[in-house]
Amino acid sequence: MRAYRILKKLMPSSGGGDDYEKAKKSIRLARYGCANRPFYHIVVVLQRRDCKAHPIEQLGTYDPMENHNGEKLVSLNLERIKYWMAKKARLSNPVAELLGLSGFLPMHPRTYMTAWRNRQQNKTETQPSETVTN
Repeated sequence: MRAYRILKKLMPSSGGGDDYEKAKKSIRLARYGCANRPFYHIVVVLQRRDCKAHPIEQLGTYDPMENHNGEKLVSLNLERIKYWMAKKARLSNPVAELLGLSGFLPMHPRTYMTAWRNRQQNKTETQPSETVTN
């Protein structure tokens, strides 16, 4: 009986390496598109795989380039995202930011930091440079 348990751990019945159901999963962006024209798919992948690994499921898309109306387009399948979050899939920071901006999750702290940095940069650009003359 004990040899059977050891053998079962070494060689899963599916013939593959990872136990698919128990392996940790993450929801992250997978980059597609050209060199100067990025386009992202929001996908569920096994956490320890590289970014080019075959995804388990595609949950949405994100186009970071502004269109002619000045909009960045995002499409999300919120039902499936909720399902994978219930299965304890980890969210990457960029995906958590997108979900916070969409109103699905609370606002991500990095979003506040980015907005603060942009305000500081705009403030320094608009102030005239003060020169001291004696």
